[in-house]
Order: sequence, then C-alpha cells, then structure tokens
Amino acid sequence: MEHKTFHGNITPADISKALFAHFHRGNYRVQQIGSGENIIIQIASIFNATTGGQTSIGVSVQKFEDGVMVQIGKQSWMGIAASLGKTALSAIRNPLSLLGRIDDVAQDIESLSIRDEIWSVINQTAYNRGASFELSDRLKRYVCNYCDTPNPVGESSCIACGAPLGSIQPRTCKFCGYIVTSTESVCPNCKKPNFG
Repeated sequence: MEHKTFHGNITPADISKALFAHFHRGNYRVQQIGSGENIIIQIASIFNATTGGQTSIGVSVQKFEDGVMVQIGKQSWMGIAASLGKTALSAIRNPLSLLGRIDDVAQDIESLSIRDEIWSVINQTAYNRGASFELSDRLKRYVCNYCDTPNPVGESSCIACGAPLGSIQPRTCKFCGYIVTSTESVCPNCKKPNFG
C-alpha cells in the first residue's frame, strides 16, 4: 500500500468529501466506511455499467497528531483486463468493430489511471486546506537529549545546558511527508533519497 502523510489543518472528512465530490458520478460510485478519525473510501465501477470493465480501489484516511495519513490500496483490474481483451478479440475478427467499442476503451483507460487521479484530488485538497509534507510548527519541538528541556524551533543548541540540538531536529520526507531522522538518507516509506 502506498501512503503519504499530510501535516496541517486537514481531517479525514475533508479527504472523503473531496473524493466523493470528484468520483461519485458517471461510471463510478463511492462509498464511505467509518467516520471521525478513521475513514475508508471505496471507489468502484457502477453495477451494470454500459461501458468499460469493472474495477475498484480503496483509500484509507487516518487522523494523527496535526494531520492525516492516506493509504491507497491495490486496484482490482481484472474487469478492465477482460474488457480490453474483448476489444482486442473483436478487432482481430473485424477491425471496424473498434468504432463500436471506443467508449469501452476510453473508460478502461480512465480506470487504469484512477490511482493517479485519486492522488491528484488528495494533493489538491491538502493544498487547499494549507496542509503539506512539512511538519507543523507544533510538531517541530526540540527536547534536549541531555537535560530534557524543550527548546524553541530553530535553536541550534539547548537553551538550558548548551548541548547541540542538530541531530534531534525533526524533518519530513519531501516526497511523502513521512517523518525521517537526520541519519536516514533514504525515506523508509517511499524509498526516495532525502538529502538536506
């Protein structure tokens, strides 16, 4: 499961409403399971759709301190593969039959790119709510390892004992928002390099 963490003023309900507004139309239906701090949104093809194959995908949104974590599950694509296979067989028998299946092909292609479209809606919602992959000010707390004194954001040394704070300063992955330590050069979540 691919997941991203957004820090800031955003709730699972914000993500759910945005996905419902964007996808609950045409050949897709959306349903929400749960409420409050844990929501699962399922996006699926409508039953008896006139075009394209059947597909579904789940999105889990979980509240955490100062933000949300979003996970997108694996997409069910066997119905899409069957529909594309039917189109290919029809084209082999009669190339002009492709004209009658243009809507099916277009719907199947749209369904194959649904994961990217979901991330686009989520990223735009986070941006509109002022959330990002950066830690919120409230989570940027430095507690000295030597004397347990909380220090203001940006301090390079402890205000009580003078010990350096450089190694304990929290940071996030610029690609997925996961909190990484200063010793990690590769994000443990998305496996992308995080330098600086």
